[in-house]
Amino acid sequence: MRLLLIRHGQTTSNLGHFLDTARPGPGLTDLGLRQAAALPRALAGEDITALYASTLTRTQLTAAPLAAERGIEVRIRDGIRELSAGDLEMRADEEAVRQYLTTVFAWPAGDVARRLPGGEDGTEALARFDAVVAEAAEAEEHGTVALVSHGAAIRVWAAARARNVTVDFAARHSLDNTGVVVVEGSPDSGWTALSWAGTAVPAVTASGAGDGGPAGRTLPGPELGPATDHPTT
Repeated sequence: MRLLLIRHGQTTSNLGHFLDTARPGPGLTDLGLRQAAALPRALAGEDITALYASTLTRTQLTAAPLAAERGIEVRIRDGIRELSAGDLEMRADEEAVRQYLTTVFAWPAGDVARRLPGGEDGTEALARFDAVVAEAAEAEEHGTVALVSHGAAIRVWAAARARNVTVDFAARHSLDNTGVVVVEGSPDSGWTALSWAGTAVPAVTASGAGDGGPAGRTLPGPELGPATDHPTT
């Protein structure tokens, strides 16, 4: 099957660079609404047979124009909501951003027991996302399914599950609002990423510059120098 992993449109928290992961979350800005309205045309070549969105308001608003244009319902699932920031919720300072990113990108690197204070660990986060993917695969075994989710959730899941997406690649490559990661495969055979924000993904990924955060900014770390901006979810 083919999965289109779509990040939601722009929110006010994106503009403020906040770690905003709690339900129900903000709606879309005027730009975010225009981005959502542009999705049907951007995905005109995709034969989408099912459409999912998370329990956060911004993904449902992003999915709505696509659902209306295709005449399909939006299936709301908590499993594809954003990775919880826990006690870091609504912070935008570099220390919080670094702690959040370092933790969530440790999960696809194998340290799934690592947990943010007040948040979830990698086993929990990946399991809930996997459950929605498995549901979609069972219902649409040979179809194309769109999942409107969040920047960190998409990038971390892709790094953990797509055989050709390394943690370094996912941490360094951006996913702007309404950016799409396309993967093919199945829960049993595994997944291969075909494209990332419109660019083909090679069979083996390597590191490269990006400008995204959990939702689009690069992972700050000692090897990269200080973060130049804060991530938003």
